[in-house]
Amino acid sequence: MNKENTVDFTLLFTVILLVVFGIIMVFSSSSASAYYKIGDSYYFLKRQMLWAVVGFVSMVVLMNFNYENYQRLARYILAGGVLFLLTVFIPGLGITLNGASRWIEIGGYTIQPSEFAKLAVIIYTANCIAKKKEDIRSFTKGVVPFLIVAGIVFGIIMLQPDFSTGVSIVGVVFVMIFIAGANIGHLLGLTLPGIVAVVALVISEEYRLKRWTSFLRPFSDPQRSGYQIIQSLYALGSGGLFGLGLGRSRQKFFYIPLPQNDFIFSIIGEELGFIGATTVVLLFMLLIWRGVRIALHAPDLFGCMLATGIIAMIGMQVIMNIAVVTSSMPVTGITLPFISSGGSSLLLNLSCIGILLNISKKTSINWS
Repeated sequence: MNKENTVDFTLLFTVILLVVFGIIMVFSSSSASAYYKIGDSYYFLKRQMLWAVVGFVSMVVLMNFNYENYQRLARYILAGGVLFLLTVFIPGLGITLNGASRWIEIGGYTIQPSEFAKLAVIIYTANCIAKKKEDIRSFTKGVVPFLIVAGIVFGIIMLQPDFSTGVSIVGVVFVMIFIAGANIGHLLGLTLPGIVAVVALVISEEYRLKRWTSFLRPFSDPQRSGYQIIQSLYALGSGGLFGLGLGRSRQKFFYIPLPQNDFIFSIIGEELGFIGATTVVLLFMLLIWRGVRIALHAPDLFGCMLATGIIAMIGMQVIMNIAVVTSSMPVTGITLPFISSGGSSLLLNLSCIGILLNISKKTSINWS
């Protein structure tokens, strides 16, 4: 049993700051639409605060739960994650919104099982790498097994469908096996088939193809496929250096659909300007750096790979979300961690931070 140290308080305080800031921005961005559509300006605020409380409780519990236990439970956690993914197809439990069946509804609250599948895949992958580290440079033993697991989860998620979440899970697995020492030639050899598969999936659905074409030329169809990203750019551009002021966004008044979700960063840029948006980016950079430091000083390979997977997942979501908002990549459904409205995402990310904090307690570094 490793001697426990203090947790990484810098990571803890950074996450608390992001969540509190997120609650403020969820209210600022959603109050107008919530009042108009639901009759309660505080609707999304109350839900986000409730999920934040549940998430912080989960974080504290997992912060004090020995991460080494996940290793012996890895296969059961993965099986549970896959079964949880399948619940969206159960009539009466799964719900369909805008043509997608990604959620289940319990007691009036929606939960997105694919969020928790991310963590299940990370735990399972970390366990396999730790147990078979000598095979990681073999293609058949060190790459293919991970591709099979990621492919199964990806396939189930694509049935919902949720292209961006599926791609992000595969991306995290690739990062983990790359960091673990997989043969670069093997990974590069999978690049071309991966690109072909992505292109095939994009052109197979009209709405995905429109997202790509609107990304390349958003102003060619400003009222339909290019509308959302154009309004996002208007919001960011009108914010200037210091912003219009907290609560004074104009684009949140029914220009940007669901501004408290995927495009909340554009509201941040509009209300708080370049300074506010940059501050958020710097906070995420600090969080990622602390996560990388925990991974580097983890007492064992499993802890290292578990921390690597978690921080890769969070970092990838941050990059993809901000890239979408700034029209640097096609529109996806990836939320901004700790800030966007969404209970499943907030609960998962805070739970993952709890695991990171527990790993930090096992390192030889005095974090205080």
